Amino acid sequence: MKNLSSVWHPNTQMNEWNNFDKIVKGQGMWLIDSKGNRLLDGVASMWCNVWGHSKKELINEIIKQSKKIPHSSLFNLTNEPAEQLAKKLVKISPNMNHVFYSDNGSTAMEIAFKIALQYWKNLGIKNKNKFATLENGYHGDTFGAMSVGYVPQYFSKFKDQLFSTHQIPVPNKYRIPIGYSFFEYQNFCLEKVESLFSNNEKIAAFVMESGAQLAGGVIIYPDGFQKKISKLCKKYDILLILDEIATGFGRLGSLIQYKSQDSIPDIVAYGKMLTGGYLTLGATLTTKKIYNTFLGEFNEMKHLFHGHTFTGNPIASAVANENLKLYEKTNLIKKIQDTSKIFEKRKTDFYQCDLVGDVRNKGMLMGIELVKNKKEKIPISTKTSINKIVFEMAKSNGIYLRTLGNIVMLVPPLAISSKELEFLIDRTILTIKKIHKKYDF
Repeated sequence: MKNLSSVWHPNTQMNEWNNFDKIVKGQGMWLIDSKGNRLLDGVASMWCNVWGHSKKELINEIIKQSKKIPHSSLFNLTNEPAEQLAKKLVKISPNMNHVFYSDNGSTAMEIAFKIALQYWKNLGIKNKNKFATLENGYHGDTFGAMSVGYVPQYFSKFKDQLFSTHQIPVPNKYRIPIGYSFFEYQNFCLEKVESLFSNNEKIAAFVMESGAQLAGGVIIYPDGFQKKISKLCKKYDILLILDEIATGFGRLGSLIQYKSQDSIPDIVAYGKMLTGGYLTLGATLTTKKIYNTFLGEFNEMKHLFHGHTFTGNPIASAVANENLKLYEKTNLIKKIQDTSKIFEKRKTDFYQCDLVGDVRNKGMLMGIELVKNKKEKIPISTKTSINKIVFEMAKSNGIYLRTLGNIVMLVPPLAISSKELEFLIDRTILTIKKIHKKYDF
């Protein structure tokens, strides 16, 4: 069939998928297509949905604010929703003092990088101009974000255009190099960080996702790992930039992930679930120490030359304010902590599947690594897209799933009920078993 859509669909094999189901309605945790088929949203519409797709409080807030002022610039002006949200974000974010708004996670991280580099220049220190980061860390798809969060399978085609960074290995318990225990390899990675810091005066900032890596393979950090990196940053006077765009606001079981990791950053970025997944909004927060270096007379040129058309959009800010009210009103974080115990309880069910080599989970996040040989840990591979295979089989079982290569991700809306989460897990296991029966890996 000829593709009738002019939309360029992200992260898909465009020559394979000529026709896509049109989603026309959302009802709770479910997506409904034009044919009336229902799919349980197992990826929270790319990891951002909190309450499901028909939360009346958020919808009403969008309508209410749009009748007042849909958009007004923050260039020489301000608006009440953006001001209120900034105060709330600073209040819930330990040690943060000011907020720079943008319109998505990638831009929130780009702003973080620019602030970090200019911070040192504003202090008169010109040689601190390099970033260090973790291997397979992901921070967005813009060029700065690709450079700092370089995942080869996504970005290798652009490598020649990206700026260089220092990458440190990350401890993945399932794939530890021969000759190391998991504890020994953690220490090896931390020693690499300290060696870099102690021998390179050009490092401006260390950048990492807070609590876990998502797009890089669902790698959950060992206890204390992030805290130790934070301490090394302080020891060597290097800024710590934390990316909580996908891991904050409850995804890993805490509202502010860096607080639970006991690792106070200098700069932190939020996005995705900030608005409940209803509108696009990014926020980059800094400490007072960072902010103060950008103050001065105009002719000193210390201010940050950066801005977006929809920075601090009133509708997005208003819905984010309402979203945070609902977190508190419903005690959502406690609910997440309770419901996510189902993931831990059901891990053994996944391991009974012949294709499942490893299962990694924390909070409302689970990564199921599919392998064709459990002993040798060889990833499954096919001539066609694994993502397409999993998506199509999952769709036939009433759920919406996407993969990261051979890793099936379960990232449901945060407020999902226990019953619906059990359904999602049951149907994911069924999907994996049917794929194993149908395909020769």
